[in-house]
Amino acid sequence: MTTTAEVAPVIELRGVSRRFGSAQEGQPQGGPVTALSEVDLTIRPGDHLAITGSSGAGKSTMLNILGLLDRPSAGEYYFDGVATSSLRDRRRSALRGSSIGFVFQSFHLLPGRSVLGNVLLAFVYGSVPRSERLRRASEALDRVGLSHRLAFSPATLSGGERQRVAIARSVCGGAKVLLADEPTGNLDRVNADAILTLFDELNADGLTLVVITHDAAVAERARRRIGLADGKLTELGATP
Repeated sequence: MTTTAEVAPVIELRGVSRRFGSAQEGQPQGGPVTALSEVDLTIRPGDHLAITGSSGAGKSTMLNILGLLDRPSAGEYYFDGVATSSLRDRRRSALRGSSIGFVFQSFHLLPGRSVLGNVLLAFVYGSVPRSERLRRASEALDRVGLSHRLAFSPATLSGGERQRVAIARSVCGGAKVLLADEPTGNLDRVNADAILTLFDELNADGLTLVVITHDAAVAERARRRIGLADGKLTELGATP
């Protein structure tokens, strides 16, 4: 039987550092700032990981690195075994679009589009045929319990429903990894618990989840917890 430790990582950071204030970026007063410092991190398919830390700990920088929105100053980031630091922007964008989903505290839904129209935005930069896009978007909305809201405007939905639309949009393209940045920050506890239960279900179906949060209740729902402080990671333990 193959154990979790024997499964090839979907994400691997080796000695990753990110510094701001280089000669190219314009050195701020007081000198360069190191947001991440020689970070090693392995995330395997099916992981449910929470990264916690106070404001300024480097969580946003970590999100940008993991989401291929930024490049390390040093070290290497491997996604499915592919070294990403030297990839051209177009290749990085294609990898991000096909394999990584994002969910944010602010739902980032367009008020002028229907629920279905917002989810279909996931395919703007792809070559998926229209009929296939409609099928995938409809299935994703059904998966998050919103198949009865396809034609609704986001303005008519509750905060929890809006976040479900955002989640449907993030996963309908077949993402392997979902990066969630304070996903319950704009929700009351009832809606937050519903979103966390949905995350549990998606993870049980095989989706790899990385949740960045300062909320202890959110972090406790993850099966693996990592603390980030002064740009360094510390394993905080795993949920049985």
